[in-house]
Amino acid sequence: MTNGQRGIPRLDEIIEAAVAQGQAPGVVAAVAQGDATYIKAAGSMAVGGAPMREDTVFRISSMTKPVTAAVILGLVEDGVLGLDEPVDRHLPELAGRRVLRRPDGPLDDTVPAERPVTVRDLLTFTWGFGMQGAMFTAAEPWPIVGAVGERELHSFGPPEPETTPEPDSWLRRLGELPLLAQPGERWLYSAGSQVLGVLAARAGGAPFEDVMRERILAPLGMDDTAFYAADPGRLATAYEERDGQLAVTDPPDGKWSRPPRFPDGAGGLVSTAADLLAFGRMLLRGGGPVLKPQTVAEMTRDQLTDLQRARVWPGFSFLGDRGWGYGVSVLADGSYTWAGGLGTTWANVPDQDLTVVVLTQRAAGPAGMPAVCDEVLAAVRVTGTA
Repeated sequence: MTNGQRGIPRLDEIIEAAVAQGQAPGVVAAVAQGDATYIKAAGSMAVGGAPMREDTVFRISSMTKPVTAAVILGLVEDGVLGLDEPVDRHLPELAGRRVLRRPDGPLDDTVPAERPVTVRDLLTFTWGFGMQGAMFTAAEPWPIVGAVGERELHSFGPPEPETTPEPDSWLRRLGELPLLAQPGERWLYSAGSQVLGVLAARAGGAPFEDVMRERILAPLGMDDTAFYAADPGRLATAYEERDGQLAVTDPPDGKWSRPPRFPDGAGGLVSTAADLLAFGRMLLRGGGPVLKPQTVAEMTRDQLTDLQRARVWPGFSFLGDRGWGYGVSVLADGSYTWAGGLGTTWANVPDQDLTVVVLTQRAAGPAGMPAVCDEVLAAVRVTGTA
């Protein structure tokens, strides 16, 4: 760890203030720029618990998505998959799709899919299945939401390592359901990354966690990143706010303390600040040793067409000033980022050679993520230095 550049004292103040304000029991913030890195911990790993550590392990939920995308893109580079290849060869459960006439309509009111689902569709979340805001605010539950819940797919909410079925059963159950939109028509959140995990395993000829380890985690030295915490003593207690109070949603010896049946490519990973810095720096330095520069350039640019943008359903208004690459949200200034709903965020700012990671153990609530997630990035970007 290096220090001594301007901006660091202010960063310390921000995360210590966040803990004092009760935003979260603890925070780990990490910044890298050039050859300099800085990691700072504040607060505690649990309410009244041990002090937060720089190497504390957090449930990073949706920050899993960029790592999953990188695994798939490595398989594309090696010719194992093609971006515009239909997924039917590896995922026959998704062949011959039907599409709901209306996303809130009965499950048997469908039309044939106009074309097969491709690898690119999954990477860009335009394959026709996933979350949109109206399904959560409807006066009457949508049939598709109920069907997803009955099958324990956990495609329309947070990851659930204890109850999600193993990959083949998961995909078979998903294959029983129609799509919400035609392939390539609309952006729908999250479920594409779940499918990509199954695809990576089948195309890679090994369990997804092994394919990820071989292709991404081991080469980058991301030894603390996995689908469960090998040392639960380093795993922060997870919380959410209920009636103005923090309530435990997962203790260190809970759902993320043992291997899951379904390694969820959309939200299943745990990780540390140092590991996530390593992933971010890999992308900023052109992908070595796991991806080629041209692959990283494609991953981190907006892949959505104007028509796909115009068709985004309500509930994901962030797409108004952002794009979507492969597993990452892309901003107009060239930076790219994504957050995890359990309280974590990451961003790369190429024009400043800057990587920022903020990890908390308090899930997003009605008011959004803990404010410290945005405050750290804003402070570091203002100074232009780590």
